[in-house]
Amino acid sequence: MGSQSKAFFSRLAPGITAKLFLAVLFTAVCVVVAMALAAQWSFNRGFLGYLNEQEAQRLEAARPRIIEAYRENGENWDFLRGERRRWFSLLRPLPPVDPHAEPQTDVHGHHHSVHPSPPLAELTGALLRTTLLDADGKFVVGLSDTRGKGKHEPLEVDGKIVGYIVTAPFQSVTAAGDVRFERSQYRASWTMGAVSVLMAALVALWVARMLLKPLREMAKATRRLADGDYSIRVDVNESSGPRDEVGQLASDFNHMARVMERNEGMRRDFMADLSHELRTPLGVLHGELEAMEDGVRPLTRESIKSLQAEVATLNKLVSDLYDLSLAEAGAMTFQHTPLDLVELLRAAVPAYEQRLADAGIALDVQYHASELVVRGDARRLKQLICNLLENALRYTDRGGVVAISAESRMDQAVLSLSDSAPGVDDEHLTRIFDRFYRVEGSRSRASGGAGLGLAICSRIIEAHDGGIEARHSPLGGLLMTVRLPLARDDAAAEEARA
Repeated sequence: MGSQSKAFFSRLAPGITAKLFLAVLFTAVCVVVAMALAAQWSFNRGFLGYLNEQEAQRLEAARPRIIEAYRENGENWDFLRGERRRWFSLLRPLPPVDPHAEPQTDVHGHHHSVHPSPPLAELTGALLRTTLLDADGKFVVGLSDTRGKGKHEPLEVDGKIVGYIVTAPFQSVTAAGDVRFERSQYRASWTMGAVSVLMAALVALWVARMLLKPLREMAKATRRLADGDYSIRVDVNESSGPRDEVGQLASDFNHMARVMERNEGMRRDFMADLSHELRTPLGVLHGELEAMEDGVRPLTRESIKSLQAEVATLNKLVSDLYDLSLAEAGAMTFQHTPLDLVELLRAAVPAYEQRLADAGIALDVQYHASELVVRGDARRLKQLICNLLENALRYTDRGGVVAISAESRMDQAVLSLSDSAPGVDDEHLTRIFDRFYRVEGSRSRASGGAGLGLAICSRIIEAHDGGIEARHSPLGGLLMTVRLPLARDDAAAEEARA
């Protein structure tokens, strides 16, 4: 029941397209709401602050008139007590009508004198929010309740404070025009916000579909690749271009598909080669034994020697497969001890002198150092030298030459093995150390192996912290260069000589 519920909820979980769409949409909504709130806050502070500033300027202009009226009425505020109309006239007296101004005519043909429009501060009810207090802070005229409202601006006459003007701050719009303006601003802001959210939703949907389209194509290609279709490729140009991350992912996928296709081809070739490598000596053994059993071929020393050669071939193939499997698993054992690479080379080369001579290949060995002491496994390094010699023997034409040199360069022991034609194309040099890889797939067992020797050489060198590389030989064939770090310890050198 638990697994079924998990599967049910997993089906209900949104896909990456829905997640990307919701993420972009949520971000756009948050931005729009934040901008709307910021615009509303800015409007309230900016517009209301502007109105309060206009009121302050009006009161500053009315201060001289109020003081002058105070002096004209016996320096007493009694003339304003209860006289709100007079108080309003002091705050904003109407300017006189210009007698020379031309009267305006309305739509009905009536003539009217031209009066200036009242200032903005009066349109917001500033007169009703202004209060006059006497020197003791007692109410004279205006807004009766001034507790905690506004700043007390003193009125001075001959350096003496005779009263205070208090104006309640403008907290919100109250006039009908201001309210309509405020509401229109809010409607415009939220309308723009809604349109922005709608556009963001459309853009998010388009982005989610367009960005994830190549990913869906790669998902389909991955499933086909998992089913064994290694020829599948993803069009990089349709994956948002080769320079962005999706295009790079498509390029990496195509590279992976090519590598897997190549490995699959190598595996098939190896299976075919391996079956041939096994079938040939087994067929020879089977035929020889049947001939001996039927009395067709006598059991002689020469026939036994022929059987042993076929068994040795099988044993070499099985040993190479075993060594490579150990190397791939990291289980190949090494016993690092100080040893002289020159002595190791002198011991390995004689075993191939006669075989090279029988193949019509000349051998040239040059030792440019009396000793090259390294730390390594003697058995594995001898296997390395033998594999290189075996490779040169198999792939060098009759009448050619194999040149071997050993020298010291920059605290390294350098072993070079160069052979004559045939050569190797550039495309094969980088892959020559791959397992199961052979430069020419049509080589027979007589001229080529199973493509394991150089792969084993590469693993052996890696275990000795050295390097091996293949280049074109000046003799016309292949130049194999092996580098191993020299052991500079004098005690190690003495141990190697002993």
